Amino acid sequence: MNAWEPIAAEPATARPVAFDVRRAGADGGAPPTPLVFASPHSGRLYPDDMMAAAALDALAIRRSEDAFVDDLIAAAPGLGASVITARFARAYIDLNREAFELDPGMFADELPEFARARTARVAAGLGAIARVVSEGQEIYARKLTFAEARTRIEGAHRPYHAALAGLIAEARAAHGFAILIDWHSMPAAAAKAGGRDRPCDIVLGDRFGAACAGLLTARVERELEAMGYRVARNTPYAGGYTTEHYGRPARRTHALQIEINRALYLDEARLSPTAGFDRLRGHLEALTRALAAADWSALRAG
Repeated sequence: MNAWEPIAAEPATARPVAFDVRRAGADGGAPPTPLVFASPHSGRLYPDDMMAAAALDALAIRRSEDAFVDDLIAAAPGLGASVITARFARAYIDLNREAFELDPGMFADELPEFARARTARVAAGLGAIARVVSEGQEIYARKLTFAEARTRIEGAHRPYHAALAGLIAEARAAHGFAILIDWHSMPAAAAKAGGRDRPCDIVLGDRFGAACAGLLTARVERELEAMGYRVARNTPYAGGYTTEHYGRPARRTHALQIEINRALYLDEARLSPTAGFDRLRGHLEALTRALAAADWSALRAG
């Protein structure tokens, strides 16, 4: 794989679509498995209006991306899992946040009352429109307007989640339940959290058991550990908005967040894949095959 591609240019005539969907099985047919994969943070489109307001250079802003996660799971549709991947960058609009989870200090005008301004994520500068990149650097050279935020939400956040909800509904209609895997990557430094002697390779976030049946988390954990990965649960990542919003086991929708240590596959300084990329991709393909072939009939009971 080549070094990181340059930031994708925004077409002059029309804003690009917010996401890509690749369905498993034949178009128009029922999904062959209950699996739905999502990658909300791997987008690499940075519209001109964002870059014109930015204080940081392109490389600094891109450190918030879950770089190449969409490529790591690219084989999933052929293995039975439908996939939705973001096209806009996380720093432009974070799809793993509630739509109006906004920081009032970022805006020149007053936010409407329905905007969620008092959350831990907003306080950290990581609301639906991020104030900082992962190193804590301020992204913008000026305050934004609420109209700019609404454009991002209506143009990217809402259609992405409408499409994701549709994929989940299709899986549930065909199989009686749905399994959503929300794929992410984490900085190598974060993998050392929790006082561990050694960094973990992968964190499984199931909202401490609230977002999915325990048998799903246990099966993913067992498969990954058999491949030699050090797996942790819920620390430091228990699952974000997607896991919390869609994970409703009583309604036969099970959501699990998977965070991958970037040291396994990425040069974080250069934002380019390392020799470990192909090995990890092969293991994730094996995991997908195992999940697609597994007997999940117990999940139909809700």
